[in-house]
Amino acid sequence: MHPITYLPALKRLTRYGTYAIALSVCAAISASLSASSPLSNESARTEQPLHWQQIQSLGKNQDVYFHAWGGDPQINAYLQWAAKQVDDQYNITLVHVKLSDTSEAVSRVLAEKSANNNTKGSVDLIWINGANFATMSENSLLLKGWANKLPNFSLTDPDNNPSVNLDFGIPTDGMESPWGQASLTFYYDSLALDKPPTTLNELKSWTKRHPGRFSYPKPPDFLGMSFLKYALIMLHQQNDAKTGENISAQLNLPVSAQNKELVLEPLWDFLDELHPSLWRQGKQFTQSGAQMRRLVDDTELNVAFTFSAPEIPAAVQRYDLPQSIRSYAMRDGSLSNTHFVGIPYNASHPEAAQLVANFLLSPEAQAYKQTPAIWGDKTVLVQSMLSPKQQAVFIDKKPHPSALPFDAIKHTVSEPHPSWVDAIMQGWQMRYGVSK
Repeated sequence: MHPITYLPALKRLTRYGTYAIALSVCAAISASLSASSPLSNESARTEQPLHWQQIQSLGKNQDVYFHAWGGDPQINAYLQWAAKQVDDQYNITLVHVKLSDTSEAVSRVLAEKSANNNTKGSVDLIWINGANFATMSENSLLLKGWANKLPNFSLTDPDNNPSVNLDFGIPTDGMESPWGQASLTFYYDSLALDKPPTTLNELKSWTKRHPGRFSYPKPPDFLGMSFLKYALIMLHQQNDAKTGENISAQLNLPVSAQNKELVLEPLWDFLDELHPSLWRQGKQFTQSGAQMRRLVDDTELNVAFTFSAPEIPAAVQRYDLPQSIRSYAMRDGSLSNTHFVGIPYNASHPEAAQLVANFLLSPEAQAYKQTPAIWGDKTVLVQSMLSPKQQAVFIDKKPHPSALPFDAIKHTVSEPHPSWVDAIMQGWQMRYGVSK
């Protein structure tokens, strides 16, 4: 869901579904959601603005080099499907340049700028969010003012949905087009416990009563950092409610010498109390979400979490988790973020990249992407902005028993300013790292 030193928000999503599963569903959905289908035509304006007509004219028959994480077979298969669609519609050749870390593409654009390559860049489109977006924005590496002009951008209801205009609290200023959403989702073994902890306080109390049955990945792992950010936000919301102060507002601002200790001290106090009850007494930590999942499967852990809700039913279906697993959302808040695509300022094919980004925002592409067997990535489109026919294709009529219920997330909380990531990570390493 999920950055300079570690992966974007969704980078740690682990999918081991085969291409066969994706391709078997592809035919049925693609047939009903083809480019000429009513779903596409309903969202298209009968008369496109002159600006967009020009984009279409200039963007056709081009190549688009899309730099995106390539570590997930399901995501890679989805991008192959998207490539086929934009080829059919615009004769665009979409090339997926597979990355192990988004920072690779950021470094490439920065190097091109240093070499005064301002018009013939090798990156046309990039999957990006969080700290990587902050870096590219600060260094003027992104094309500005295009994303909010895409015809399908209005389907995100931007006037009432600030998450599509903010990336970890930083205004996108039309430099990014929203692509998907992810939220911190917890899961548990229903044979091991009847009622899981559903708030941060309940989690701490439950862990004390059941020592060794919970853990979190060691920073700088993205999932581990997400848990720490969730805890920090919840602690300050609780404290603000008691004191009437608004210290939590500092999380939306950059870290400074004045606010760093004030904001982070409650987190260290919480972890000092939590760690002795964790798996291996908090002296060792899991390395990733995949390891947490294995420990749940081995019955060492009873409660764990992911930033990708569809990951859980997928793991159950491939027997990486038992059938008794159930997913849920924390009642006090679900850390959520939106991931985006951006166009570098020096892209060789910026108009074609905009056509691809607009297609990725279409009901057709968003519904297909949200299908669990394809990817399961939550749509950024707001249902009230869609026609009844468009809304219908997003409903999973047979959800898996282990899947997160459709209406489970009652309260979302936004990511803090990206500068807090390094502050949390450095503070954690100093207090709880190997040297300690």
